[in-house]
Amino acid sequence: MYKFTTQTQTPNSQTENRGRIISNMNRNHKARAVLLTAIEVFMILLCAGWVSLWLLKPTDLWTRKWRVAENTARASVFGYYGLNFVVYTFPVVALVIIGLVYLNIKHSKPQTCRQTKFSTFSNTLSNPLVVNSYVGILSGIELLGVALFLLFLAWTFYARISKDFRKLMPEESLNLKIWELKYLRVATRFGLLAEACLGLLLLPVLRGLAPFRLIGIQFEASVKYHVWLGTAMVLFGTFHGASTLFIWGISNQIQDQVWKWQNTGRIYIAGEITLITGLVIWITSLPQIRRIKFEIFYYTHHLYIVFFVFFLFHAGDRHFYMVFPGLFLFAIDKILRIIQSRTETCVVSARVLPCKAVELTLPKDHRLKYKPTSVVYVKIPRISRFEWHAFSLISSSSVDDETMSIVVKCNKSWTKSLYEIINTEREGESDQLKCISVAVEGPYGPASLDFLRYDHLILIAGGIGVTPLLSILQEITSMKNNTKFICPARIQLIHVMKKSHEIALLSSILPLLLKRLDGKMHLQLKVFVTQELQSSSTLTELLNKFSQMQTIQSSVNCSSYAAHGLESLGWMAVITGLISIVFFVALIVFNHIVVPTKKASKKTKDRTPSWISDLLLMSSFALAILSGAVVGIVLRRRRLKKGNLALIQSQNQTKNTTPSSVARGSRQEEHEIYFGERPNFIEIFSNINNPAGESDIGVISSGPEAMNLSVAKACKQMSGGSRKGSKKNKQQFSFHSLNFTL
Repeated sequence: MYKFTTQTQTPNSQTENRGRIISNMNRNHKARAVLLTAIEVFMILLCAGWVSLWLLKPTDLWTRKWRVAENTARASVFGYYGLNFVVYTFPVVALVIIGLVYLNIKHSKPQTCRQTKFSTFSNTLSNPLVVNSYVGILSGIELLGVALFLLFLAWTFYARISKDFRKLMPEESLNLKIWELKYLRVATRFGLLAEACLGLLLLPVLRGLAPFRLIGIQFEASVKYHVWLGTAMVLFGTFHGASTLFIWGISNQIQDQVWKWQNTGRIYIAGEITLITGLVIWITSLPQIRRIKFEIFYYTHHLYIVFFVFFLFHAGDRHFYMVFPGLFLFAIDKILRIIQSRTETCVVSARVLPCKAVELTLPKDHRLKYKPTSVVYVKIPRISRFEWHAFSLISSSSVDDETMSIVVKCNKSWTKSLYEIINTEREGESDQLKCISVAVEGPYGPASLDFLRYDHLILIAGGIGVTPLLSILQEITSMKNNTKFICPARIQLIHVMKKSHEIALLSSILPLLLKRLDGKMHLQLKVFVTQELQSSSTLTELLNKFSQMQTIQSSVNCSSYAAHGLESLGWMAVITGLISIVFFVALIVFNHIVVPTKKASKKTKDRTPSWISDLLLMSSFALAILSGAVVGIVLRRRRLKKGNLALIQSQNQTKNTTPSSVARGSRQEEHEIYFGERPNFIEIFSNINNPAGESDIGVISSGPEAMNLSVAKACKQMSGGSRKGSKKNKQQFSFHSLNFTL
C-alpha cells in the first residue's frame, strides 16, 4: 500500500519562489539585452567596413594592396574568385544573416510596456525637414543619407578621374585629341557611378530579407530609395553610353569599337544592350505608365535578368562582385517567396461594399502572427497567373487567429475583374460563393509597434488609404484590456473621402465607433466628404446604413491549406547562410577544375577568357540557388503537413458578422462629419487639448501624395511653433507616412 504525502508551501516559501522567478527573468532580460547590444555593435562595424571598402577602392593604396592579395589568393585553395566573393559580396550577405538573427532574438522578447519615447534629437532626424511636391517628404535621416551618398559619388569620381588625367595615355587606334580623350575618360568614370548605384539598387526591394527593417523602415517605404537609385543609375549610365558613342562617332570608329573585345575579353555591345534594357525598365516604371498600365510596368521589370546578364559580360566579374550582393540576396528572397506563395488557398468569404470595393476574408494558420499595417501580395489565377498585387491587411492577428482580411478598391483592370467574378458567382445563389483560388505571399510588416509610444495618436486617411489604419485600431482594441500594454489615451481618426458611401470602408471597426469604450481609450471619428453637399443623415445613421451589407460565404472547401506566411527569421538566416556556403564552395571547385593552376603567376587570371569566368560565376550561382530552393521546399512541405485545415466553415462562425443594430449606446455626439470641405490640418492640430502638459503626438497619414504632403507641412509647422512657445503647452507632432507605390 502506497502512502501519499502532500507538501504545502508556506507564504514565506511562496514569496521566495516568486522572488527567484523574478530574479531569473531579470537575469535573462539583462543577458538578452547584452547579446542584442553586442550584435548591434558588430553589425555597425561590419557595415562600416563595407562602406570603407567602397571609399578605399579608388585609391592607389587599395590598388597596391589588392594586387598583393590577389596574387597570394591565386596560389592558394581560396583562389582569386573566393577572395572577390569574401571581400566584396559576403559582408552584405553576412549583415543580412546577422540582422535576421538579431530580429529573431528581439521578437522572441515579448513587449510588456510602451516603448521608450524618442529624444528630441531623434524626433528632429525622423520628422520631415523638406516637404515639396517634386521631391516629396524627406526626413533629417533621409537628407543625411542622400548627402553622404552624393559625397561618396563625388569622392569616387574625383579619385578616379584625377588618377586618369595624371596618367593620360592616348589610344593609337582611336587617334583622339586631348579633349576627346579626357571626355572619354569622364564618360568611363560615369559608368562607375552607375555601378555604385546598381550595387545598392536591389537592397530596398527585398521583402523577407529586407535589411531596412533593422532601422525600422518597411518595405513599402523603402521602395522610393529603389526609385531614386534606379533613376540615378539610368542617368549616369546614359551619359556613359551616349558619350562613348559620341567619341566613337566623331572618330568614325563606331562599327569597329561596338563589336570589339576589350583586352580583358569583355565586349562593348553587351554594354549597349544593358543600357537599352535599363532604359526600357525605367521608362515603363514612370508613374504616368505604371498607374495607367500596371501590366506593362510589371512584365518589363522582369527584364532585370537580361540586364544583369549583359552587365556581367560588359563589366566582367571584377566589377560584378561589387554589385553582386544585392542580386544574390534578391535571388534568395525571390525563391523563398515563390516557394511560400506556390500553395494556393481560397477565399473564405466576400463582402461587396457600396463604394465598389470588395472585402475578402482569407484563411490563415493560427500560428501566423503579423503586426498592424502589414501587407500581403495576392494573386488570383483566374484573373492572371503572373500578376501580384499588394493590399494592406485590415484585420489583426491578435483578434482573429484563423482568418485575415483585405479590402480591394475595384477601379482598374485587375480589380474590376475580381469585382465581376464575385458578382457573377453570387447571382445564382445569393448567400453562397463558389471557390475562388488565391495565392498569398506575406504578410510583410514593421519590426515594432511604434504607435504604442504616443500619448495622443492621430490617424489620417484618404479614401482606400484607411485600410492599414483599421489594423492599428483593431490591434489597440485587443490590447486595451491587457495590463502589459499602455495604449494611447486619445485617438482621432480623420477620414477624407469623395462620396459618403465610402464610409462603408469603416465597417470592420463599427463596434469601436458605435459603442462606448472604457476610460482607457478615447476614440473620435471625423469624416470629411469633399464632393457632396450637406446630408440630412447623421454620421451614426450613415454608419448603420452602410453596415447592412451581406457577407457571402464560400460554398466549398477548395483548399486543404491556409496561408502560413514566410519562413521564420531563424530559418531564413540558415537558408541564406547555406546558399552562401554552397556558392563559395562551388566557386572554388569550379575554379580548380576549369582554370589552369599549374603555375600561378600574376597573369594567371588574365590568361583565362572572360566568358569562362562569367559562366563559372553564373553556374555557381545557379547551383547555390537550387540547393536553397530544395531546402525551402522541404521546410514548406513540413510546415504544411502540420497546418491542414479541418473545415473552412468552422472558421467563419465569428468572422464578418455585423449586428443588425449597433446604435445602442452609440457615441453619435462624439463623432463629426463635414460635407463639401477638406480638413484644415493646422486648425485641427491647433485645437488639440493637452491637459497633461508636454505631449508626444503621433500622426500617421495614409492616402494620396498631396494629402500626405499637406499633413507633413502641418506637422512641421506645428512642431516648429510649439518649440518657440511656453514649456507648459509644448507639443511634438511626429509624422509618419504610409505610402504604397507598388
